[in-house]
Amino acid sequence: MNTYWNKPAETMEREEMSNLQAGRLREIVTRLYRQQPFYRSKMQEQGLLPEDIVTLEDIKNLPFISKQDMRDNYPYGLFAAPMSEIVRVHASSGTTGRPTVVGYTKRDIGIWSEVAARSLVAAGLSKQSCIQIAYGYGLFTGGLGIHYGAELLGASVIPISSGNTNRQIMLMKDFGTTALACTPSYALYIAETMQEMGIDPRETGLRTGIFGAEPWTERMRQAIESQLGIKAMDIYGLSEIIGPGVAIECSVQNGLHISEDHFYPEIINPVTGEVLPDGEKGELVLTTLTKEGMPMIRYRTRDLSVLHREKCACGRTLVRMSKVLGRSDDMLIIRGVNVFPSQVENVLLGIGNTSPHYQLIVERKGNLDHLTVLVELTEEMFTDEVRGLEELEAKIKGELSSVLSVSATVRLVGPKTIERSEGKAKRVIDKREL
Repeated sequence: MNTYWNKPAETMEREEMSNLQAGRLREIVTRLYRQQPFYRSKMQEQGLLPEDIVTLEDIKNLPFISKQDMRDNYPYGLFAAPMSEIVRVHASSGTTGRPTVVGYTKRDIGIWSEVAARSLVAAGLSKQSCIQIAYGYGLFTGGLGIHYGAELLGASVIPISSGNTNRQIMLMKDFGTTALACTPSYALYIAETMQEMGIDPRETGLRTGIFGAEPWTERMRQAIESQLGIKAMDIYGLSEIIGPGVAIECSVQNGLHISEDHFYPEIINPVTGEVLPDGEKGELVLTTLTKEGMPMIRYRTRDLSVLHREKCACGRTLVRMSKVLGRSDDMLIIRGVNVFPSQVENVLLGIGNTSPHYQLIVERKGNLDHLTVLVELTEEMFTDEVRGLEELEAKIKGELSSVLSVSATVRLVGPKTIERSEGKAKRVIDKREL
């Protein structure tokens, strides 16, 4: 089995990588200034010319781009190539406003396939793998991104898309699936359904999971690996940058390697915009260095992470990002305290006796915010005596109070009570009128 898909790129020395990035940054900035009115206007507002961008350090002088900028320029206002050269269009669901639209040239699709193939190899897949892709296909980038990478690798692809869980499991058994690609919450749902059907995942060929599209904790990884008997790998990507394949864990599972010859990462203070040093937690900002259809300069992902540049034990020199620690715009502020769903998940999975399914409900009662955490019990605990349930509820409440620094009402609910999702799990219901 190959250790690398593109060894020269994945093991490039730091100085050589920095020189490559600086050259590509200068090229993309110059092209956008000349050909893209939006970027030219943004640079002129800050008194910048392309020749002002010489080194990688100069990137901090360039303006940030946000999801709102994409919505304001809907649908094609940020494209940097004519529609005659755009061979693919993807878009977000638009559940929080206008959808964000992205365009790809033929070369962009090739780059996407390349970084996705790198990712799959880093995760342990090979030409002999049979990968079942249960991400959604269509305007969402998840399905097709992994699909193209797997085909470039030469692996066998089962493009089943999301949904119809019983059929997913049937084909997994019948087709000899060795790798599953989907959201981590859906992987847990598949494991749960297998158990109900009396199917032991360890008797299938399934060995690896490629999970992303939503934040998930180490404890959720442990739950998935335990229930499915697989190695669960974290993949990172977002349609605004290219899709899945921006970063992936290797077998060491000590952070996700970013394909930084194509995507330059920074970590900033999400409030001030100040660039933070390696090792400090902040918001991940990404710049595409090679995209033609819709390059992005300093795109604010809103994902919270940490960067590490030391060489990995796997031999890769690519910068690593930590697992996403939450989102700056998913952050709840409850009575002046910052709360992330991932904090709640860590507490629940640490205590045990509950399923990995939970929900946060925030309401405003009088002038105060009130947090209720719905916690789904396992079958075993649901049949336990009342006293045991009361003790569990009190324990969860105490630990949540300690971790979150804010009190919460804990409601234990029966198995299968919380709605399952075949895509991103709906963790937060905010009923406040803010």
